[in-house]
Amino acid sequence: MTSSELLIEAFDRIPAQVHDVVEGLTPAQLTFRLDREANSIAWLVWHMSRIADDHIAEVAHKPQVWTSSGWATRWRLPFAPADTGYGHTAKQVAAVTGDAELLLGYFGAVNEMTTRFVRTLTDSALDRIVDKNWDPPVTLGVRLVSVAGHNFEQVAQAAFIRGVLERNAHH
Repeated sequence: MTSSELLIEAFDRIPAQVHDVVEGLTPAQLTFRLDREANSIAWLVWHMSRIADDHIAEVAHKPQVWTSSGWATRWRLPFAPADTGYGHTAKQVAAVTGDAELLLGYFGAVNEMTTRFVRTLTDSALDRIVDKNWDPPVTLGVRLVSVAGHNFEQVAQAAFIRGVLERNAHH
């Protein structure tokens, strides 16, 4: 198995998890928050998609799907187009609304861009420095693992919230 194939294996696991979390939920359920400071499923899936879009577009030298494919216009969120959700306040988290179709559509477009890019990589390409602002500098391989890890972290948090919603629905 090549490094590229290993990364594809990781990125290919995420869509099923995202679909399991999002499908069948109403907009009210997608924006439910465990408390006033907590993130919602909608925000978590939007944020993980924005981070992946931002990070992968940069290293692939491609435009972000968010702006180039019209997702920012369709979603009409009250943020600058470059906003990824990093450091959002509770009020900003609450502003991320959307239905399952928007969430899954944007996530799917980002994941497609990601896997298309990763399939082109050779092992030696993963050593390319992509961010010199860290010590040690960040390589492409490290950045891709970081994006995959962030995706797994966010989708796990969203799955936890869905579990709470389902538990509460049965009581």
